[in-house]
Amino acid sequence: MSEIEREAMEYDVVIVGAGPAGLSAAIRLKQLDADLNVVVLEKGSEVGAHILSGAVLDPCGLDALIPDWKEKGAPLNVPVKEDNFYMLGEVGGIRVPNFPMPPLMNNHGNYIVSMGNVCRWMAEQAEELGVEIFPGMACSELIYDGDRVKGVVAGVFGLEPDGSLGPNSEPGMELHGRYVFLSEGVRGSLSKELIEKYDLSKGHDPQKFGLGMKEIWEIDPAKHKEGTVTHTMGWPLGSNAGGGSFIYHLENNQVYVGFVVHLNYKNPYLFPYMEFQRFKHHPMVAELLEGGKRVAYGARAISEGGYQSMPKMVVPGAAMLGCSVGMVNVPRIKGNHNAMLSGKAAAEAAYEAIQGGRMGDELTAYEDEVRKGAIGKDLKKVRNVKPLWSKFGLTASLALGGFDMWTNTLGFSLLGTLKHGKNDAAATEEASKHKPIEYPKPDGKISFDRLTNVSFSMTNHEESQPCHLKLKDESIPVSVNLAKYAGPSARYCPAGVYEFLEKDGEQQFVINFQNCVHCKTCDIKDPSQNINWTTPQGGDGPNYPNM
Repeated sequence: MSEIEREAMEYDVVIVGAGPAGLSAAIRLKQLDADLNVVVLEKGSEVGAHILSGAVLDPCGLDALIPDWKEKGAPLNVPVKEDNFYMLGEVGGIRVPNFPMPPLMNNHGNYIVSMGNVCRWMAEQAEELGVEIFPGMACSELIYDGDRVKGVVAGVFGLEPDGSLGPNSEPGMELHGRYVFLSEGVRGSLSKELIEKYDLSKGHDPQKFGLGMKEIWEIDPAKHKEGTVTHTMGWPLGSNAGGGSFIYHLENNQVYVGFVVHLNYKNPYLFPYMEFQRFKHHPMVAELLEGGKRVAYGARAISEGGYQSMPKMVVPGAAMLGCSVGMVNVPRIKGNHNAMLSGKAAAEAAYEAIQGGRMGDELTAYEDEVRKGAIGKDLKKVRNVKPLWSKFGLTASLALGGFDMWTNTLGFSLLGTLKHGKNDAAATEEASKHKPIEYPKPDGKISFDRLTNVSFSMTNHEESQPCHLKLKDESIPVSVNLAKYAGPSARYCPAGVYEFLEKDGEQQFVINFQNCVHCKTCDIKDPSQNINWTTPQGGDGPNYPNM
C-alpha cells in the first residue's frame, strides 16, 4: 500500500511501541533535549492494553532513567519478601534451597508489579516531558528512502476483507523521523521485516522462544502472602518440554499464576495451554486457588535466546530495542530492566547523532553499549543456561547451568559460549514419531477451556477487516501440517485461533482471528513457517487490565 498518497508528519524520533523500551527511549530523549520532537505509536487501545509480563521487576532500569521514581509515584508497591523454588512431582514437590544459587538469582530488592500499570505510569512521565503518544495506532509498514529507514505508516483503518481500500477506509498517515525505534516486543512484524531485509541475524544464533500464559486470581485472604515469589519446574512437563511456572503474590489478595513452555519441544501433540491448566491441579497450587476466582487471562511469546541470539540491532535510520532484539535473562525470568536500559541507550545514541548534525546513519554507539554495557554483562553470565537445558534436560542443566553461572560471576566460563542449534519451528518432529497426549477436561473452577479464558483477556477484533494472520500457501495447513504434524496449530495457539474442521468429507483450516491475543506463537512455532503475523487495525486485540 506504499504507493498510496498519505499525509506526512515529521519528527526527530519515531518510536513504535509503548512498552518499557519505547517509553524509556522517549523519556530519555526529552530529558536530554526538551526541544526534540518525539512520538510514540502504540497499537493497543491504550498504553498497557497489550502489555503482559510476569512480573518481578529489577528496578535498575528505572533507577538509571528516573532516579526519583518512588517520589513520583511509580507503581512498585510490593517488594519481594520471600523467594521460593520448587521441583514438582505429580503429587508433591521438593523445595530447592536458596543458598547454592548464584547471587544473580536473588530477588531481594525487586518488586512484584503489573508491567501494564508501570507502562501507564511511564507514559504519564513521558507526556509531562512533551512526548506525543498515540494509542490505537498500529504501524503496518516501514517506509524506506533508498537503504535508509525513513519512517512508518500508521493508523490504517477500515480496509475491505480483501485488504483493499473501501469507501469507509482510512489510509493512515506517514510518520517520518531522523531515526525510527522499533520497540514492538517479541517477534514484532516490522522488526521481523528489518531482520530479514538486512540479514541482521547473520553470524548470530537463531532466536529461541517460550510461550508464557498468565492468569490473575483473587484468592482467600487467609492464603495470601503479599511479596511471596514462587517458581517451579518439573511436573507436568517432565521430559516433554522445558519450562516452568511462577506464582507471585501482589497486593489486594491477588496472585499472578503463570506458566511458560519452551517452544523448542519436539512432540507436535503437546498442548501448552492444557499443560498450564493441568499444572493448576497440582496439590500445592490447587490448595492456594481453591475458593478464589480468576479475573484475567493472557498469553505472549518470550524471547529466550539471550546473549548469542541478539541480532544486529541497527540499520541506517533505525534501531531495535528491548524484546525486538531479545534481552530476557532466562534463569532470572526478567527482561523489563534490560528493555528500559536499551531504550535509554538508544536515546542517548540518537541524541548524540542529532547534536552532531547526523541523520539516518547507523547508531553503532547504541549497539556497542548494549553488547558491552550492563545489558550484555547481564546476559553473558547466563548465556549457557538455555542451550544446556535444551541439550541435557532439566536435572543435568540445573547442575551444569548453576556451575556455569557461578564461574561467570568470577569472570570466566569453562564452557565458552554454547550454540542453540535449530530454530523452534525446525525442532518440531513429525507426529509419527510421537504418541498423542491425553489431557484432563477442565473443571471450570480451577482449570478452564481456552475460549472461556480468552473472554477474560477482553480481546476484540473488528470482524470485517482483513485477517491479520497471513498464510504464505493456503494448502500447507492441511496438506503438510495436518498430514505430517497432526495439525499442531490447533494446540500451540493459547487462544484457539486455529482449528481443522471437516466439510463435505474434506479437512478445512479455519482461522478465528477474532480470538488472537497477539502472542506471536504461530509465527514462531509453525513447522512450515507458513504463518506470518501482521498487525490488525489499531486498538484491536486484547485489553489487559493490570497484566
